[in-house]
Amino acid sequence: MKVLIASSSTGGHIYPALAVAEEITKRDPGAEILFVGTKWEIAKDIVKASGYRQEFIEADGFDRKNPFNNVKVFYGLLKSAGDIKRILKGFSPDVVLGSGGYVSGPVLRVAKKSGYRTMLMEQNVIPGAANKIAEKYADRVFAAFDDTVKYFKKPRNVIVSGNPVRAEFAAAAADRDLLREKYEVPGGAFCVLVFGGSQGAGAMNDAGCRLIESLAGNEGFYTILITGKQLLAPVLERLASGPAANAGGYKVLDYSDTIFELYAAADLIVSRAGALTVTEIAHSGKASVLVPSPNVTNNHQYYNAAFPADAGAAVLLQEGGLEGTGLPDIVTKLAADRPRLEEMGRKAAGLAKPDAARVIADEIFGS
Repeated sequence: MKVLIASSSTGGHIYPALAVAEEITKRDPGAEILFVGTKWEIAKDIVKASGYRQEFIEADGFDRKNPFNNVKVFYGLLKSAGDIKRILKGFSPDVVLGSGGYVSGPVLRVAKKSGYRTMLMEQNVIPGAANKIAEKYADRVFAAFDDTVKYFKKPRNVIVSGNPVRAEFAAAAADRDLLREKYEVPGGAFCVLVFGGSQGAGAMNDAGCRLIESLAGNEGFYTILITGKQLLAPVLERLASGPAANAGGYKVLDYSDTIFELYAAADLIVSRAGALTVTEIAHSGKASVLVPSPNVTNNHQYYNAAFPADAGAAVLLQEGGLEGTGLPDIVTKLAADRPRLEEMGRKAAGLAKPDAARVIADEIFGS
């Protein structure tokens, strides 16, 4: 089996694709998998570390705020068509799978016109513009949520598979005590994991700092804050000069490619509501506070967060609610109500679709 996977340059697209690749190679150890993407640092390094071949094309998302920038985008798309044809001819895949985002569209378009089997993954409740366009070039579309089907023009081609996650999320739970030691969580402390996505988010970092400062000196709490590589320095500077400077009770990381370990170590997760994050939280069986980004198309993170919140598995907190003592108040109330916290975790686990990668692989292998 030879599978070409086109994936855009965020963890939310890369990691589900890797989960599918993992399932493919489990079934067929001799399978050949080629990733096609852009030379974006984190995504490139993630694929490289996983041991898969990769090729790069020139592609970018459209700039809705400044249309003049799209001249360069169109030029890149025209140039990439030739590169895609070359890659397809050289690799000759059995299936071309787009894992979503702006890279999937151009690759699926050329692949479909060249006679290859094509498939597309959609991670969010509401599909993005790129995937709505790419749908016309896909023989099958895999949706993470039931509600997503109605947003596609050909619902008969849509399979609700769930969002694939790496096997490590299920395995990490068994090592919770060891992982808490690894990340220096004091015994019995209530551990809160705060992050804003693979690139970080200023508002989430600010909220994480405010939480750390609010809990400074309280030995019953421990906070792990992931800032994003480009946003680490100001966070460290703020914490080093503020009320938490000598108090301890926290750890700051710029990035983690083993975030499944942090999920297992944590008692509560505070994060943006990217589709993959929401799915990973469910697979980890954790209570969460989800803060949708207000800067995304169609406000899709709100709908991602509403899904577990409506099920009683999460607290949906709009970004404005992070101000002041909003987040510390929520955290301390949940920490004091362990029965509710545990119930949220059970409800989160009930939302997981652990067979997502298998369902997609079944279609890829034609079974």
